[in-house]
Amino acid sequence: MTRSNLIGGEMLNWSDLHPGDARPAAAGSAATALLAAVLQPEDSVLIAGPHAADLVTAVAGQVTSVDLLVRSAPDAEELAELLSTTKGEVVCGSLDRFPIDHKSGGYDVVVALDGLERLVGPDTAKFSWGEALARLQGQLAPGGRLLLGAENSFGFQRLVQPDIAAALPRDEDWGRDLSDRAPAGLKPLTAALAAHTGGVQTYAVFPSLTQAEVALSAVDGFAGVVAARHVASRNDGPVLMDPYRVVLDAAAAGLGLELAPAWYFVVGADAPGVLPAGVVPEGEGVLLEEHLLLALRCDDQAELRRVIPGYVAWLAAGGAGSPDNVILDGSSYRLFGEPQELDVVEHLERFAKRALESGSRQPWPAAADPHALTARLAAMAGITVPEREFSPDEVIRPRGSAEQLATVARLADELAHASARAILFEGTVSGIRRSLPYRVGHAVLNPARVIRRRLKRVLRKVRR
Repeated sequence: MTRSNLIGGEMLNWSDLHPGDARPAAAGSAATALLAAVLQPEDSVLIAGPHAADLVTAVAGQVTSVDLLVRSAPDAEELAELLSTTKGEVVCGSLDRFPIDHKSGGYDVVVALDGLERLVGPDTAKFSWGEALARLQGQLAPGGRLLLGAENSFGFQRLVQPDIAAALPRDEDWGRDLSDRAPAGLKPLTAALAAHTGGVQTYAVFPSLTQAEVALSAVDGFAGVVAARHVASRNDGPVLMDPYRVVLDAAAAGLGLELAPAWYFVVGADAPGVLPAGVVPEGEGVLLEEHLLLALRCDDQAELRRVIPGYVAWLAAGGAGSPDNVILDGSSYRLFGEPQELDVVEHLERFAKRALESGSRQPWPAAADPHALTARLAAMAGITVPEREFSPDEVIRPRGSAEQLATVARLADELAHASARAILFEGTVSGIRRSLPYRVGHAVLNPARVIRRRLKRVLRKVRR
């Protein structure tokens, strides 16, 4: 591979592969799986925009020829050296300077999984998102395929984690024309793509374009659980709302695709509904953790006493998964993900901690800490959890600020009800004491008590 002449708009002292305060290049196992599913050995490919080096080398190993369009001069030099034995060339510059007829006959596949925003530099005065899409489409041969990525400006990341640095200018935040913006939201994006290209296959990407671990054509059922796990793993610090629960609730409401952090759009090709293959389990059932949490919220202790012994028996028979990693299908259990080498009590304790972190209502006021809740659940399966000799009370706070506020409100309401019952009880006792039967009984019994006490004192003196 030889590097072509600069075409204009190149950035000489800038790197998208090794950025300072900018976001990194597109990468991830979902991106690799998508390329493997769409590319054919005889294809000629154009990779436009920042893509991780392992993605570029993966494409080069699958197709006949590959050209690269990057705006960074250092990146162009690095990629040209990396692919020195590959057929193709590296073009350094801006997309608006890239000639339409650069490839005779056009490319079989154009790959822009990083999106269209980083295909131009600061000296591109006006080049809208629609114009960039049309320019890429113009590089395709008749019947060619387009793989495009796009970030969601109002995805789960906006709901669970405030971007406190959003108002701070970064090196890549140079001025852009007002029209240089992608359509906001999934429906406008899909409509714009359909107007330019025809049929579009859409994937929700988690947890981001730069770390695309999984891409899902539908975010429901077990796919929603997979998406929730990836979002939660990316947001493990203080959050506005519990990321895991937000994604699951959105998936249950049919909003998982619209609120995904990013999307892949596949035009002119068919790809599997889940990328990479096998990350979403097949078959019927429900996540055991969700079933148990619902039973806790509904105070359905009969269901808890039915399911917990069955789950413990499954663990005793060789099962190795906590409730968040087990699928319940009727009365059968199967693993969802990697085995977890824990004993029975540790599996139940993991569920207890996750239940408290979710802010879920507990039907037992005394089971407000993980150990007490674990002991109560284990007792349903005939297991006695010994009391700890000494340990300070372990306080498990709900993950998100919203769940913490909801928990405080619920506890305040329960305290108010308990206080009202105490006042009612005190009034009832006071009324009994003022009643005539009580006063008569007190008057009759009081002299008898006095005589009894005096007799006891006399008997003690005689014994001495």
